Amino acid sequence: MAIGWHRPSAADMKITDSVFRSFRVARTFRQNSQKVNCVDFSPDGEHAISSSDDDCIVLYDIREGKPKGTLYSKKYGVDLIRYTHGDTQTVVYSSNKLDDTIRYLSLTDNQYIRYFPGHTARVIALSMSPVDDTFISGSLDKTIRIWDLRAPNCQVGLTNPLGKPVCSFDPDGLIFAAGVESQAIKLYDLRAFDKGPFASFETKFNRACDLTGVKFSNDGKQILISTNGGIIRVLNAFNGSVLHTFSGYNNSKGISLEACFTPDSQFVMIGSEDGRVHVWSTESGMKVAVLDGKHSGPINTLQFNPRYMTFASACTNMTFWLPCIDDS
Repeated sequence: MAIGWHRPSAADMKITDSVFRSFRVARTFRQNSQKVNCVDFSPDGEHAISSSDDDCIVLYDIREGKPKGTLYSKKYGVDLIRYTHGDTQTVVYSSNKLDDTIRYLSLTDNQYIRYFPGHTARVIALSMSPVDDTFISGSLDKTIRIWDLRAPNCQVGLTNPLGKPVCSFDPDGLIFAAGVESQAIKLYDLRAFDKGPFASFETKFNRACDLTGVKFSNDGKQILISTNGGIIRVLNAFNGSVLHTFSGYNNSKGISLEACFTPDSQFVMIGSEDGRVHVWSTESGMKVAVLDGKHSGPINTLQFNPRYMTFASACTNMTFWLPCIDDS
């Protein structure tokens, strides 16, 4: 089914079960020769950026629905990538070659603005504050570090043994969650970071797995935990109670598959090893859609646009989806 590139805004159209089931692939781009590691939408929803194992940073124009350029990080590689707060022309990204320094890059002239050295092993989590120039990172060196874009040195850091820490800011930028191995989600107040967590929620799963991601919903009421064990979980962000546990998607090889909320916090979605996207309602807990994007491999990264009714999924190919709206 062919559909044009018209992006309804999230304000114009409510995401419902039936709308989700209508999503179809609108555009597929084969800009990369190796797997896409990460995709991020700009806060205004007008741009997207991806990173890949082939050392490419690909820029996409969401308004036009097409790539608009490619930058290269041949020396350092590029793994996780994030737009900075309120700026569509700068990003921070982690490396997967040479060293584990985080780099702050201008997209307009392809020049580094600043380097953030400190981690001594691969960075596995990178989260920008939604309100200012702060960002946090988690690494296989068992530390979480807090940074400011304006200063090259780590502001503060958690260095007690944290296993493989994943971390993410809440929507107000005041709290962050840290997931430690498969044992607990700990909440920290950014302003009282050194006092330790103010809450800790146990995360026991009925199968052996590691936490691979943690995210807050936009309304701040839910926390999404991703694992490499074919299971994801939604917690109450205030008391840690388990709201939903979702499984039934393929991940037999224990890959780190990215899960995300929709911007309205009403749905959770994750890609799978077989190239399908699975969607559940956070209200009913029911699976509402399984979408086939004809991906040639596992969907490593998945993001819903913060402003428009489109989402991106990627294996080695980058795919953008739109709802198939019946104008009749």
